[in-house]
Amino acid sequence: MVPAQTYVERFPVPALAARVRTVWVQTIGAEPYLQRNVPTGGVELHCPLGELPRLVGPLTGPDVHLLPPHTTVVGARFWPGAGSSLLGLPADELVDLTVRTDDLWGAEARRLGDLLAAAPGPDAALDVLQRYLVTRLDRADPPDPLVTEAVHRLMPWHPVEITALTSQLSISASQLRRRFLTVVGVRPKVLQRTLRFQGYLALAQAAAGDAGWRVADLAAELGYADHAHLSRECQRLTGSTPRELLHDSEDRCGCGHDHAASYGPFLAGRARAVRAG
Repeated sequence: MVPAQTYVERFPVPALAARVRTVWVQTIGAEPYLQRNVPTGGVELHCPLGELPRLVGPLTGPDVHLLPPHTTVVGARFWPGAGSSLLGLPADELVDLTVRTDDLWGAEARRLGDLLAAAPGPDAALDVLQRYLVTRLDRADPPDPLVTEAVHRLMPWHPVEITALTSQLSISASQLRRRFLTVVGVRPKVLQRTLRFQGYLALAQAAAGDAGWRVADLAAELGYADHAHLSRECQRLTGSTPRELLHDSEDRCGCGHDHAASYGPFLAGRARAVRAG
């Protein structure tokens, strides 16, 4: 059978690793495909070949849309706050929105679209996209270092209350919230909840290859009060139950894709937390 779509993630080139979480190629088969994007905490650049690239702002809930048949998309997913220099406006103005990049970048967006369309294949187009991002980000202002550190401390398996975080960073709660809204797009607590759920998905991906894992039993490790709490968060963030999202399971990801590039850093953080004891 011809698959409805294929999706291949890769680690970004080293020059992008500090800002880009993962890059990917997605190819749609002969039928339209219902795409469900879920919150990751960062912005994403989606580039359907032959069309203008689009920026997906920080999501607080599911973004569901239909991809036409025979569409190929190359893309990049940024760490929270790390793509703010691409936006041209405060990140909170793009929350839950998808915008054409020509609205933000003008003629440069059209040139990028032409370069991607002229590439001899999807892999070559992804290489073009990464080279473009390296050049553009080299010209851009660096990410806000305080927000970058705060994001690191809000990752799963780093239990921290927001009041403690402001004390650790020597900043008031209102100042931290303002900088988060400008750079990340959402408040620190909202990002923390999103990253916690990403940690759950990372465990589900790891469990797909290890029959000894029971991710549902590890929900408490991520700070969920119980299974019902996890289910409510999943419904709020994705519009689906955990079983629906993970393809008829609650503790194993059954999508068949390798998401190591996306979820490896989350699992590495868990491993460090376990060693620290």
